Formats: sequence, C-alpha cells, structure tokens
Amino acid sequence: MTKGEVVAVCHSDQKGTRKAPISSGVFIEDYGLSGDAHAEKGIRRQVSLLAEASIEKMKKLGIEVGAGDFAENLTISGLELHHLPPGTRLRAGSEVLLEITQIGKACHKGCAIFAQVGTCIMPKEGVFARVIQGGVVNAGDPVEIAGQV
Repeated sequence: MTKGEVVAVCHSDQKGTRKAPISSGVFIEDYGLSGDAHAEKGIRRQVSLLAEASIEKMKKLGIEVGAGDFAENLTISGLELHHLPPGTRLRAGSEVLLEITQIGKACHKGCAIFAQVGTCIMPKEGVFARVIQGGVVNAGDPVEIAGQV
C-alpha cells in the first residue's frame, strides 16, 4: 500500500518523555515539528514516525499504549513504515514532505515500556525523517509515498 493516514500528531517540550497528541502541527523545513523537544536544525532525526499497527502489537502484549507513547511525532495508519528504506519520501497532508533517514533506534535508558514488558518496538519499527518541505499536518490528513531519493 502506498497511502495511509495521520492518526495523530504528537509533541513534547522535553526529551525522554511520552508525547501528547495535538490537533495539528507546524513542520519546519530542516528543523522538525515546531515546539517539539527533538526538533533541531541539520540533524537526521528531526521527526519520528510510528505505524499504528506497531502500537497494536504492543497492545497485544497487554500494555495500554496509544499515540505518542513511544515519543513519535506522527502516528500513521495504512503504511508499514519500517519496511520503507531510507531515502523514501513521504507527503503528509498537502504541504509537508519528509525523507526517511533511519529505521529503528535503541531505547533510551529507563524506557518504561521495555521495563514493563521486556520489549519495545522502536528499535525495529520506529522511523525517523528529516523535513524537506515544511507546512501544517493535521490528524486525519493523508500520507503517501512520494518517491525515493
């Protein structure tokens, strides 16, 4: 499938915490989500994405989690994000263009989810991107694969 939908836009003003869903977010070119603690000019991991299906896997292990609980900026349904290679570009809404830069990352020390169930999806299924073109993304916006670099 080449199309999906934004389930949630999430942000946090502190690193190492869960993110809270917001109705929409302003994504800034070569920076990230405005107001988010992980946004930074010139880095490869400006924005984090997670498939809704990945969250569902964790729910089946018996933990109550939802959008933002894995510190992702965008929760996406309908796309298996972790199967997309780095260099894949995604159009979110009508304006924002993201480029996948990394698949997975080690959980930080003290990851509450790993401590609770002994596993976490971010090391294998978390996706990171940089903002190629900025704009606004709303919950409910379409997401589609827009090519490969």
